[in-house]
Amino acid sequence: MSPAALARPSIRLPGHRQMALGIARQRLAIGILLFGAFTILLGLRLGELALFDGAPRHAGVAVASPHMRADIVDRNGLTLASSFEAYALAARPRDIVGDREALVQKLALILPERDIAAIRAAVFHDGKFRYVTRRILPEQAEAIRRLGEPGLTLEREAERLYPHVGLAAHMVGYTGIDGRGEGGMERAFEERLTDPARLSEPLVLSMDARVQQALESELQSQMTLSEAEGAAGVVLDVHTGEILALASLPAFNSNSPGGLTGMPSHMNRATLGVYELGSTFKAFTIAMALDSGVVKSLDERFPTNPIHVSRFRISDIHPKPYPLSVPEVLIHSSNVGTARMAERMGAAVQKDFLKKLGFLDRAPGELLERGRTLYPAEDNWGQSAVLTVGFGHGIAVTPLHLASAYATLVNGGVRHEPTYLKVPEGAKRQATRVFSEKTSRLLNGMLRLAVMDGTGRRADAEGYRVGGKTGTAEKVLAGARGYDRRRNITTFAGAFPMDDPRYVVVTMVDDPSKGSRMAGTVAAPVFKNVVNRIAPVLGVAPDMAREPDTHAMDGLYTPRKKPVQP
Repeated sequence: MSPAALARPSIRLPGHRQMALGIARQRLAIGILLFGAFTILLGLRLGELALFDGAPRHAGVAVASPHMRADIVDRNGLTLASSFEAYALAARPRDIVGDREALVQKLALILPERDIAAIRAAVFHDGKFRYVTRRILPEQAEAIRRLGEPGLTLEREAERLYPHVGLAAHMVGYTGIDGRGEGGMERAFEERLTDPARLSEPLVLSMDARVQQALESELQSQMTLSEAEGAAGVVLDVHTGEILALASLPAFNSNSPGGLTGMPSHMNRATLGVYELGSTFKAFTIAMALDSGVVKSLDERFPTNPIHVSRFRISDIHPKPYPLSVPEVLIHSSNVGTARMAERMGAAVQKDFLKKLGFLDRAPGELLERGRTLYPAEDNWGQSAVLTVGFGHGIAVTPLHLASAYATLVNGGVRHEPTYLKVPEGAKRQATRVFSEKTSRLLNGMLRLAVMDGTGRRADAEGYRVGGKTGTAEKVLAGARGYDRRRNITTFAGAFPMDDPRYVVVTMVDDPSKGSRMAGTVAAPVFKNVVNRIAPVLGVAPDMAREPDTHAMDGLYTPRKKPVQP
């Protein structure tokens, strides 16, 4: 370039500096945006790897499971369900660096309980990730780590253990493959059991495992003896509503409940199945009649000749040739006498009492498996419905409904909502009065007489002053109207000790097919055996010198044996 050209000054247009600064700022902004986008994409990819791409890249690292749950314990602190972290082995076939068949053979030696074909299928799988096996022992996990194969992954998984296997399976419940509660308290308290802040705080049930085991054992024995289809039972504290035991048979193993949906062992017969429980309802009808004033005296007499309503005929199985007093109606389990009392009350009074007792609602308690009572439609609750419901037909309830109502009947007439959770010592639960104390006291005496001199004699556990009522009802025909006269539901509902009732026990045996099919010889002996086993555990001592007050019934029935009066 010539010296003249160099000497000429450069030309600067107006605003040139501002333009240059603007371009620089623009480039800086673009650079920042690109860096930010890269950072976001990197974060998203890392999140994707963490959430969706399985376990760590090699077998030397384990990840804690997010599915830990709080323990479930019985009222005495016995563990019923607990979580622990186990190992699961998975293969990443694309990352395996060694000989695959040699790896299969090594794994087969470490995992002898695992089928070698299943191991080979996982190692040679075409996908990115596949489980080889779940729930392996710590020493097996350590041996796998020592193989140093980057294509193997060890995961930490939360496993739910039920140390007592099938004990109270329907009450406790179980967890599914995803770790969520699938039944019982596991399902009902899912949020509580998985709350990270409360994992160290066990869920304390009202259940007493000793009582539960006795109830299940006696029901199973009778179920086997009579070749029955199923059985159910409840033990309830009459003053708190605490459910000390609740059984449904056949049961299942909570540790391996797979494939149960829809099977008989999966259904909770005590809270979900509804049944016509027959003559156990007669005690309620008598209490309603006394409490409402339609029956004013225990010495009122009721004829036992059959009642004809439309095309139906109500009669007694073993009719007496004379009118029955109120106590005799219960002692001799008279359908006709109970129906005549119900007829006096009418539909409105009957439904009001049934509502107060909880019979017209779903089964009580915290479980989600709760059956809905089947009863006559509002526009069909006529005279025939009133009469038949009065002696326990035409209304289907769960055994838990029945236990709760009997607790109300015998405890002085107040209803406590049943609960599966332990009630703190001294805590007062809300109660609703249903019957007067006088009515409750009279029914306690009658229920005792029904065991001593009526159809419940085989339920009499000596020294424990038990009272209660049998119920034998024909099963409803499947898919049709009417009843199957060859198949029965047998039930005994009662309490002890009747001079100061503390516990209600309900035992039900579904469709006994061998031997007797009557409640007095099927369900009543189960009740007796259960009381003999659980009374000492619950602190109830036998006393041959005590009996509930039955003076009001003197002269109104013919006793088989004279009770010892207090």
